[in-house]
Amino acid sequence: MIPGPKRGRRRRHKERERDLAQSVSKGGRSKHRDRQTQTGTDTDTDAETDTGAPSPGEGGVWRCGGIMPVAASAIYFLNLRGDVLINRLYRDDVGGNMVDAFRTHIMQTKDLGTCPVRQIGGCSFLYMRISNVYIVTVVSSNANAACAFKFVVEAVALFKSYFGGAFDEDAIRNNFVLIYELLDEIMDFGYPQNLSPEILKLYITQEGVRSPFSSKAIDNRPPVNATLQVTGAVGWRREGLVYKKNEVFLDIVESVNLLMSQKGTTLRCDVTGKILMKCFLSGMPDLKLGLNDKIGLEKEAQAKARPSRSGKTIELDDVTFHQCVNLTRFNAEKTVSFVPPDGEFELMKYRITEGINLPFRVLPSIKELGRTRMEVNVKVKSVFGAKMFALGVVVKVPVPKHTAKASFQVTSGRAKYNAATDCLVWKVRKFPGQTELTMSAEVELISTMVEKKSWTRPPIQMEFQVPMFTASGLRVRFLKVWEKSGYSTVEWVRYITRAGSYEIRC
Repeated sequence: MIPGPKRGRRRRHKERERDLAQSVSKGGRSKHRDRQTQTGTDTDTDAETDTGAPSPGEGGVWRCGGIMPVAASAIYFLNLRGDVLINRLYRDDVGGNMVDAFRTHIMQTKDLGTCPVRQIGGCSFLYMRISNVYIVTVVSSNANAACAFKFVVEAVALFKSYFGGAFDEDAIRNNFVLIYELLDEIMDFGYPQNLSPEILKLYITQEGVRSPFSSKAIDNRPPVNATLQVTGAVGWRREGLVYKKNEVFLDIVESVNLLMSQKGTTLRCDVTGKILMKCFLSGMPDLKLGLNDKIGLEKEAQAKARPSRSGKTIELDDVTFHQCVNLTRFNAEKTVSFVPPDGEFELMKYRITEGINLPFRVLPSIKELGRTRMEVNVKVKSVFGAKMFALGVVVKVPVPKHTAKASFQVTSGRAKYNAATDCLVWKVRKFPGQTELTMSAEVELISTMVEKKSWTRPPIQMEFQVPMFTASGLRVRFLKVWEKSGYSTVEWVRYITRAGSYEIRC
């Protein structure tokens, strides 16, 4: 096991730990919103300010959904042989040899592929494997397992930001001093704290690690009040950023999931989307994003005392926001207001189940002519606008395993038989809108003397990407940027629709 460094540099006093434990045990609700990812359906009427800035709970404790996320007694990093690479004990309610129970009862019994939460000897072991490393969290009291795993995932993302994207046994051995220092910062007395790489890199530095801030920024001096930013209301953005050109890039990326019958009837359909942003803005700007969602437009029409005339509206389901979004203002006005982090981040995720515009319709026809021949005809029609086009269209038509060869006729693109996946693969590099393309194939099968079972036809699968098109109909109505210096900004908006699980029964 790699020895840990001295813990005197940033160790908290025992008095603070006792106060922290007492405040946690009371179970009092924090007056600030959770630092965890926020959902559009959650509200917090106890917020002290209207900045939309979630802060740590009482005593700086990271909370998860209004409940205590996890009170970890220890964290272990083990390799595949069970050797301890790094460990940190946060409480004295477990012994230093607790990892032996994990090795004996779980690793040596080859029971790692079952439930990731095991209770042994009055302690719970929550473990997950990342690369060739097992991360084991030991808790002696009842804890939220989902939040414990979320903490581990965020911690690994933090380590990767320091290591240059790699997290494995070698990376841990080469950076064990840094990992010990980070473990002392991101968890205090077993309670998660700030896991933001942008903030932690302000005062935990390592030679050879790039700054978390964009190279475009002119003012790269470390902020004077780094500690204030860690505990302040806007912990995801530092002050003093200056750019020669202030720009905002907005990407709406959607994935269409479809299951369609052979006759063209939609059996199941939904769209999952996310809004990605890349901000290069000076100062501390306040952004306001308006979408064509139904509730937001109704709220705006009520405020203006006139009916809405903004065209098609959509209903967003299962909305999840980045922590920077002001939920109080969203619940009141249904507008997305936020102070953005610097650089690239995911602003929100959503799901839509109604009013979906399918980009493609597929009509397949498969005829089995005896035991040695088969005819396949597939028609694909693009439903989006004539001025648009799809890129990288791939249609995969399944065939029996005893297929010998296939001959094709296509109106566009190329087709071939892939024996490894038992399917006919039709590729069209550029598919124009309002166009119908066809593929016909004659498939020869290998004749066998043994009577085979009837062939169960798997569904046809599609892959595609349609720029400047959204299957949900989501549109950005406006993106306003306000900053006290009054500078002008350039906003860029891009729409992309991709195939998720796009299947057609044949």
